Amino acid sequence: MITRSQKGIIKPNPKYVLTSTTNSTNIPREPHNIRATLAHPRWKVAMDEELEALHKNKTWVLVPCTSDMHVIGSKWVFKPKLKLDGSLDHLKARVMAKG
Repeated sequence: MITRSQKGIIKPNPKYVLTSTTNSTNIPREPHNIRATLAHPRWKVAMDEELEALHKNKTWVLVPCTSDMHVIGSKWVFKPKLKLDGSLDHLKARVMAKG
């Protein structure tokens, strides 16, 4: 049996593979609060697209809160999506339920 080290094949460390391609200056940082998100127009568009998709799929409906309901909070998650070459593909915003 021949192992990788005998053939001279070295598997690259995954945490260093894309470091040079993802440090581009045109990729916006992930916002950590809603104020930073709304200040950047491209993140705002991503939020609007997510809410539009939720309404279109009928998975998000606001209803009045009553005393017998158990309300679950939500949180926005933001990620820049990259192409294989490391350039920006699009900005993705998701609404996640807490709990």
